[in-house]
Amino acid sequence: MDRVLVIGPCGAGKSTLAVELGQRLSLPVHHLDQLHWQPGWIEGSREDLAEKLDVILAGERWLIDGNYGGTLARRLDRADTVVYLDYPILLCLRRLIGRVWRFRGQTRPDMTEGCPERFDPGFFFYVLMWNRGPRLRTERSLEGFGGRLVRLKSPAALRDWLAQIVPV
Repeated sequence: MDRVLVIGPCGAGKSTLAVELGQRLSLPVHHLDQLHWQPGWIEGSREDLAEKLDVILAGERWLIDGNYGGTLARRLDRADTVVYLDYPILLCLRRLIGRVWRFRGQTRPDMTEGCPERFDPGFFFYVLMWNRGPRLRTERSLEGFGGRLVRLKSPAALRDWLAQIVPV
């Protein structure tokens, strides 16, 4: 595993897994949220994100966490492994509530500095609707993926899979 994507619904634990897996595999970790958002919750442009991704994707070793469907095809073209946290949405929503509470008013480690955690009803609605839109698009994108797909359906399955990963 040299070029790894970690994807799944918001709140599944992608960023947490990315950090742990990056350490175990000695891979540089890149959080799409950090690449995309500017301080004050200002969205970066698609062009700016594409430029930043071009630099990362040109490398031989990396781990990228996040969905950002508009960039998924290009990332899949270079990835050798996709870890898909295919968790139940209610679990993800519970985790999001915990994340908002834990980091309220602070910037999470995987987010751009100056973007404090907050409750965003639109974001929660997006997660609630994951199975009706983003999930379907993600599944279609994965159909053509020629590398290794690791689909994990629960935190227990993740723990079992991680136990098999020998640190580099």
